[in-house]
Amino acid sequence: MSTFGNYFRVSTYGESHGRSVGCIVDGCPPGLQLTEQDIQPQMTRRRPGQSALTTPRDEKDKVEIQSGTEFGITLGTPIGLKVMNEDQRPHDYSGGGKNIDAFPRPSHADWTYLEKYGVKASSGGGRSSARETIGRVAAGAIAEKYLRVAHGVEIVAFTSSVGPEHLFPATKQYPTASTNPAFLDLIGKVTRDDVDSFLPVRCPDTQVCKNMEELIGEFRDRKDSIGGVVTCVLRNVPSGLGEPCFDKMEAMLAHAMLSIPATKGFEIGSGFGGCEVPGSAHNDAFIKTPAAPPGTLPDGVSAPAKPRLTTKTNNSGGIQGGITNGAPVYFNVAFKPPATIGQAQETAGYDTSVGTLEAKGRHDPCVIPRAVPIVEAMAALVVMDALMAQSARQATRGLLPQLPETIPLMEQSSNLLSRAS
Repeated sequence: MSTFGNYFRVSTYGESHGRSVGCIVDGCPPGLQLTEQDIQPQMTRRRPGQSALTTPRDEKDKVEIQSGTEFGITLGTPIGLKVMNEDQRPHDYSGGGKNIDAFPRPSHADWTYLEKYGVKASSGGGRSSARETIGRVAAGAIAEKYLRVAHGVEIVAFTSSVGPEHLFPATKQYPTASTNPAFLDLIGKVTRDDVDSFLPVRCPDTQVCKNMEELIGEFRDRKDSIGGVVTCVLRNVPSGLGEPCFDKMEAMLAHAMLSIPATKGFEIGSGFGGCEVPGSAHNDAFIKTPAAPPGTLPDGVSAPAKPRLTTKTNNSGGIQGGITNGAPVYFNVAFKPPATIGQAQETAGYDTSVGTLEAKGRHDPCVIPRAVPIVEAMAALVVMDALMAQSARQATRGLLPQLPETIPLMEQSSNLLSRAS
């Protein structure tokens, strides 16, 4: 369906070449300072036309808050967000001698949408277009602001591979990035400003970024496309989030990420490379959490009253038993090459006759650079929903008499409600 989340619910609307796209956010806590300026930066990072390596579709993606706030403060009521489609060109999909009306585009959703609904949008893929993700990014920016203000959560994604070009290629010594000190150092400190200083590809390494840019340009010039991987890290995520057994944190992250158009794979922590590491090296031993240096915690967020545990390594990716353990959460999302390409392709039409299809629409030769803020947004929505679920549990638990034998455990394992007065 078009709704995601249980407590922080987001419903997106709109088609690729319709009048507008956007979303309704239901469940946002009241009292959060929020204006369009809090949302627009992520919209701008996602928008088309950013560089010669993206679709030339010229959309400003200016977001408008339609409801749910007053004088820049959230009211706790549904927040309506709208973005007008200013450069839609449905006529690009009307045929023009290229047979696009008669043929479902290979690896696109034209055929499956027709099979499911008996009708489909005639232009740009309709709801299957990445244009739908505008609502996700807008809602994610709201969730992210709350997480940042309330808990100091930081969410940063970056390009880690394009085609055969990898930022951290697997080696015999480091079969998975989780065992590579350079990778662990990067995810521990990389910021969005760092990532965006490596435009247009958003890979935080000068030489690798250049290689990726040249590779994408080669595919663009021959009217082809290429895929890649986005890596995302979430820092300062409170421990205790995740709902076993079926709504484990990594399961919900996988659900969210694989709902993004063009995704084909998800791995968390050591991922598939972790299969090559023995258990004696893969297990994350527990250690005492180092004290936070002065001035590193956000205003209003207090340090735990008592020493807490963390892990010496983080092959688990910050999640164990489906529940966050307080360590950084990190994962990879694989995106396939964009399905719509400018090359002529021999394929079968709706009437089963064989012919040639040559797409005319404007397309990205690689979605990875623009997918970065989409991945960040969906991660924020997952954490926000899990946080609200756990906060509700803790609030109701807090109304009961304390059980002496559980007090030390409760104090150590939870910091959700730990705030400076």
